[in-house]
Amino acid sequence: MKMKKFIAPMLSLTLLMPGIAGAAAAPQTPMTTMKASVNTPAADLRASLDHLLSEHFALAVTAMAKAYDGAKDADAAYKALDQNALDMQPAIASLYGDAGAKEFERIFRAHNKYTDDLVKATKMSNQAGIKQAQNNINGFVEEFSTFLSTATEGKLPKAAAKNALKVHEDLVQKVFDEYVAGDYTDAYKAYREGFKEMFDVSKALSTAITTQMPEKFENSKADTPAADLRSALNHLASEHFALSALQMQEQYDGRTAASNALVTAEVGNTADFKAAIASIYGNDGANAFEKIWVTNHVNAQSDYVTAVKNNDATARAAVEKRIDGFTTEFATFLDSATAGNLPKAAGQQALTTHEKQVQQVLDQYAAANYEGSYTTNREGFKVMFGVGQALGNAIVTQFNDKFQEQPTTPTMPETDTTTVWMQLNSKTLKINNKTTNMDTTPMLWKNTTYIPLRFLSEGIGATVKWDKKAQQVTVMAGNDTLKFWVNNNVMEVNGMKKNVGATVFVNKDGRTQVPLRFIAELLGWDVKWAQKDGSITLTKSM
Repeated sequence: MKMKKFIAPMLSLTLLMPGIAGAAAAPQTPMTTMKASVNTPAADLRASLDHLLSEHFALAVTAMAKAYDGAKDADAAYKALDQNALDMQPAIASLYGDAGAKEFERIFRAHNKYTDDLVKATKMSNQAGIKQAQNNINGFVEEFSTFLSTATEGKLPKAAAKNALKVHEDLVQKVFDEYVAGDYTDAYKAYREGFKEMFDVSKALSTAITTQMPEKFENSKADTPAADLRSALNHLASEHFALSALQMQEQYDGRTAASNALVTAEVGNTADFKAAIASIYGNDGANAFEKIWVTNHVNAQSDYVTAVKNNDATARAAVEKRIDGFTTEFATFLDSATAGNLPKAAGQQALTTHEKQVQQVLDQYAAANYEGSYTTNREGFKVMFGVGQALGNAIVTQFNDKFQEQPTTPTMPETDTTTVWMQLNSKTLKINNKTTNMDTTPMLWKNTTYIPLRFLSEGIGATVKWDKKAQQVTVMAGNDTLKFWVNNNVMEVNGMKKNVGATVFVNKDGRTQVPLRFIAELLGWDVKWAQKDGSITLTKSM
């Protein structure tokens, strides 16, 4: 479907490698002699965007929360966020020149200020200020989507860019709103959604850029199975670091509710990591991972905070010894699991660096060296992308045949076309040569054309389900699942949130009405509107 080209949720490792656990029995695909690799120019570009975009999200929501709380490190958090935007500039300049980089900086840095303005207005209950900040953010979405579409020469269409940016801003807003309401569990649940979404954005953007400039990237691709694996590991590793550093701060400050919510988020990250390990090395490997990872790593970090807060040198030394044991044990696990493709010495060095940086972030925070703490935080966050690269490389080397790109089989041109015809305020529905009557009509409301979802969906062979309690409509069309919620302008496409652009509602006939152009274009239909008679014609090659 058309939507799959631009809306590409990060695949779980289970989906990436469904046959690895039974590798010996899996059929071989020796159709190409090129070795799969995570170390290609396109994969490197995607990883760089993974890093900078996910860090932007993490710093943005942290800076907003710190500013709202009036925390002593609020200014340092905002400076780190601003520096993240500046660090994107060289990459933009290398692709689109200095003029493009300056325009990017102007647009992107300004939007950081708009979120800061939103926090200040919210804190003062300044409704006019809140509205102005939100208008500025909406203006950023419009301007930056235009910039991205123009820069990529349409390889990332404005509509796709605009939707991704809108989803991003909505999730930032959701995290902040839940935080302000004191619902930290939901705040950090939304945090995880928003953090993950940035990796979807980096995949779409890196694919657009490498398609636009194939020679610059040696004709490598950003969306290969190996690049997907590297990005998946980037996501899990960097999210772990971001959550850990923040949780340790909250625990140190005695903010128990926020700290506990972050612990819950860390449990979710660990579960995702465990599932990834299980998909590669089976349940025994996953259970071994979890035992090592939690006992003397995640739990030990919490114990480290207690020791620092109590200024207990003996307890601190005991925790550090446990953590040293973890680096040895986990490096041994990775060496064994990857059949030596990630040697113990290299793994232990990376893990030791990670642990020292996590500890230093807290030590500097406790010493009120906030700028130093955020500098170390950013360095530690970046290191996790090296971990994703190293572990991804080891796995791809170990199971290279599982990451080979399948050759494209030429297909015959599509000739069958389906035509759907409706008319405003008419119950007539025509699908090709068959005419039926609906029990409701398409309508025009607030300058938007709405159509009854059930009749369109069932007319084209989709399945529709209604959940009254959740006020949710689910449409299953082929391999795609779409979910809508009544009185909401957000929908879900294969698990990824999208902004519909207008509110879904139930009309007087009890039928769910959705915006025509959005749903039709999402499903890949060509839309023609005749103003003279209010007729709507949808066509698609099937």
